[in-house]
Amino acid sequence: MKLTSLVTRGIQWWFDTPKRALEQAYQAAVKIKAIEDEHFSGNPVLPQSSTESDPVMAYFRDEVNLQLQTIKLKLAEFKASRFTVGLVDFKPFNVFKKNQQSKSPHDFQAEILAKLRFIGAVTSRYRHNTNNSLDSLPQDPSISQPAPVSPPHYTAKTKRLPYSQSQDTNKKNKNINDTLETVSDKTSVLPRSFLRTFSRIREEISPPSPESEEQVLRKYRLSRTKTAISVKFFLILIIVPLLTHQISKSLLISPLVENYFLQQKQDVIFVNKQIEEEALQELQLFQEKLHFRHLIGLDKKLTEAEMERELKNKAEEIAQFSRHQTIDAFSNIFADMSSLVAFAFIIFWSKKEIVIVKSFLDEIIYGLSDSAKAFLIILLTDMFVGYHSPHGWEIILESISRHLGLPENRDFNFLFIATFPVILDTVLKYWIFRYLNRISPSSVATYKNMNE
Repeated sequence: MKLTSLVTRGIQWWFDTPKRALEQAYQAAVKIKAIEDEHFSGNPVLPQSSTESDPVMAYFRDEVNLQLQTIKLKLAEFKASRFTVGLVDFKPFNVFKKNQQSKSPHDFQAEILAKLRFIGAVTSRYRHNTNNSLDSLPQDPSISQPAPVSPPHYTAKTKRLPYSQSQDTNKKNKNINDTLETVSDKTSVLPRSFLRTFSRIREEISPPSPESEEQVLRKYRLSRTKTAISVKFFLILIIVPLLTHQISKSLLISPLVENYFLQQKQDVIFVNKQIEEEALQELQLFQEKLHFRHLIGLDKKLTEAEMERELKNKAEEIAQFSRHQTIDAFSNIFADMSSLVAFAFIIFWSKKEIVIVKSFLDEIIYGLSDSAKAFLIILLTDMFVGYHSPHGWEIILESISRHLGLPENRDFNFLFIATFPVILDTVLKYWIFRYLNRISPSSVATYKNMNE
């Protein structure tokens, strides 16, 4: 008989688990509401809602965090136990199901819904903004104060919870940012990947609301639209300045500069001494080539008049090429300025797209594995600030000087190579220490091991 009694009480306790878990979550929400009403005039527990000192605010934050964790765990227990109890369809257990619902089905359902509404209204004040429209992507972290929430109460007749706050109010309350993050929110006993997997399986088995499928579709559309906008923005950011450079240079700048140099034909040929030295070296090399071909018997010996004519033709060819280099250098300067103006114009008029692109890049970068992050960091550091990077920087500086028609300055190149990569390396190390070490410590550990 004792064994039967123990089994009966155990089964009854199992069937009462959903009701018990919901009641505990509801009591935790009532405690949070009591703190809000007594110390924060019905507002959320936020620093701007009270004039209390920092130690007092820390105590209230810890208390609210503790109750929020209790609500989270008990609601998960309520969903899981309600699902398992609903799976049982064995006749001997129907007695326990009937005992569980001592009230009428209507009153029992109303009580559960009222408690869930109250819990949702309280906890929604401490959630992140989850709007799904692109126009509502956060640009300025402003916080709006929600309407005060009143806990449900039982009447003498039915003991039902007459709490019927509208869904619009609940949606507005979701706009409150989560400012009560503690160490318990950041760390847990099990790895986060396990917990996320369990949460995903639980949501797939027992969706939190009938709108789950619609929310998934909205998230998918939002992700697809965000990707399309980001790719389009990158293409515009690259193509428009390039087109501006080529069109302005070909149709406007080059004809004007060329017309100016044609008028100054006798005065301006070389834009700098380096181009002049290259032209003279090429002419001297051509003269030595003619003499060499005569010595080995490939060409007959040229008279002084023929040699003079050959050198004159070559000199005119070199002068024409040098003049074209000079025109191209001046044209590049003005074309680069027009490209820079186009680039700045795109940045200025695409502030909303920049916010979306930043979110898109964050999802991609922080979604990489730890080894992938470490690989990219090592690749970029070795390429720009590593042992072999001075050769690359030297080539880049020479190309820029030639593009703008500037004479190559070896002293400036060496000074730049000695300082700029060091500054980049310092900034990168500070970023790793300040941000990456906090966001992804395992990536930093992998980076150190791979770098060693």
